[in-house]
Amino acid sequence: MTHLALARKWRPRDFESVIGQDHVVKALVHALDHQRLHHAYLLTGTRGVGKTTLARILAKAVNCEQGMSSRPCGQCSACTGIDTGRFPDYLELDAASNRSVDEMTQLLETAVYAPTMGRYKVYVIDEVHMLSNHAFNAMLKTLEEPPPHVLFVLATTDPQKVPVTVLSRCLQLGLKNMTAQSIASHLAEILGKEGIAFEPAALAWIGKAARGSMRDALSLTDQAVTFAGGQVGEAATREMLGIVSGGQILAIFDALAQGRAGALLEVARAMQEQAASFAQALMQIAERCQQLGWWQQGIETPEPDAQMASDAARFDALDLQVFYQIAVHGARDIGLAPDPYTGFTMSLLRLLAFRSDAPVSSVRPADAMPPAAPRRPAQPLAVKPPSQNFMRPGMPPATGHSTQASRPAVAPTAAARPAAVRTTGEPPAEPAAMVAAVPAVVPAALPAAVEAPSGGSAPPFDGDWPALAARLPLGGVPRMVAQQSELLAHQSDARGLHLHLRVGVKLLTEAAHVAKLREALQSEWGAPVHLRVDLGEIAGITADAVAREAQAEKVARTQADLESLPVVKSLIEHFDGKIIPGSVKPA
Repeated sequence: MTHLALARKWRPRDFESVIGQDHVVKALVHALDHQRLHHAYLLTGTRGVGKTTLARILAKAVNCEQGMSSRPCGQCSACTGIDTGRFPDYLELDAASNRSVDEMTQLLETAVYAPTMGRYKVYVIDEVHMLSNHAFNAMLKTLEEPPPHVLFVLATTDPQKVPVTVLSRCLQLGLKNMTAQSIASHLAEILGKEGIAFEPAALAWIGKAARGSMRDALSLTDQAVTFAGGQVGEAATREMLGIVSGGQILAIFDALAQGRAGALLEVARAMQEQAASFAQALMQIAERCQQLGWWQQGIETPEPDAQMASDAARFDALDLQVFYQIAVHGARDIGLAPDPYTGFTMSLLRLLAFRSDAPVSSVRPADAMPPAAPRRPAQPLAVKPPSQNFMRPGMPPATGHSTQASRPAVAPTAAARPAAVRTTGEPPAEPAAMVAAVPAVVPAALPAAVEAPSGGSAPPFDGDWPALAARLPLGGVPRMVAQQSELLAHQSDARGLHLHLRVGVKLLTEAAHVAKLREALQSEWGAPVHLRVDLGEIAGITADAVAREAQAEKVARTQADLESLPVVKSLIEHFDGKIIPGSVKPA
């Protein structure tokens, strides 16, 4: 075999050639120059960052025939023997395959003998965390007080699994992951010396794909050279790595901005035909979210594209945070999907569904959906008398069949009344008194950002805010504003419907989310809506609370029906059976 892999051919032979580990190199160089070597070193770091390489250079430095220094000659028999693995006083041990106490005992028995050719016997134990507990215990005494001619270098990718008794006996040096830029720069230098043509963009992709490992980067470069027939081109490298083109990522964000599910699925189908890596595509989406987020904060990203500014203006900062989380979790869970295409398309639809301004129907495949006409308000729900149902501000007493008849009777308490009623100290005797006690909203005091145009006449509102909030076609944060708010006051006049809400989280008071809620209310109610949302402690009834109560009642009713079954009764009575709490789900 005449070809030598780049990772082996360009392995650093001295400290000056080590890339990206200046802090560790500096410590070892100073220790050698000042003759302050520790008897045991522990090198930690991920794969391919230089742990074994530094151990070999250290072994050459202490055994070089030209003298012990931080600059081994690399030409003497000791230096060449260590590089080729033929030096008798240098031993590399793989703890993954030599992990038993017997093998460790055999190794330590040879440590008492003086070196054969060099000044030090250097024992390098790679992946030391794989040793058994008995093997660790066997080496503790020797590791703490080794003979003066013995030097231990332990290496591991998982230092958390190394016992603290071993850690306390070693000088620990942590190697860092290398940046994509430093990897690409080093690859360009190597390919220049090899006489191989390359495109800088291709090396940038390899630097990112290596994830901090120089050995992985060199292996990928070897693969790219073979794949492209003697050169490293961007198009061939992207195809080899399964990287989606930047145009397709921009198309995904354009479809998200327009709310077009069909366009998203078209991009996904094109990527499937190209055999692209869907997990990599999701990570590219996450990276795009990061770039847009920085741009919105006034920080320019390296090499911004032409759409950076426009895309940053089309998406809300909160949406980008949600998109980032969905993309990262989608890439992590894509192996759990029925197939990668299904997992990727569902992640795309999840991105679309969780936009803050996404209507409920935004995930339908059809892109050309006719806009829904403004609907007139539904007929007010009939409710039980005040003594048998919730009291809400402005709710008139009604008779007849109620859609909420199955809700358990709850008497109004001081905690459930509006703040204006509690301050009087005299609970009202009838609903009309509650309406009179709640201060009317002054339209002029409403924020201009959420003010609706005047004109028209609003139909009467029965005060059932939870019912109205539950049927609004909202998504994301605006839906949370509707679901988790309580109604403080309401009023209908010639200018429209005036609503005064209170929420318990500051995020829900932001003008952008309140404006989207007002637009949905105006479309649902069919009349101008003036909305004010304040921050404070929730004391009344919210749509979210009503939904949870209804769900709890369904669970209780389902459990009661289950317990009434003869077979369940028999199991409970004769076998001490029980229904596990929380296991009952309504059909």
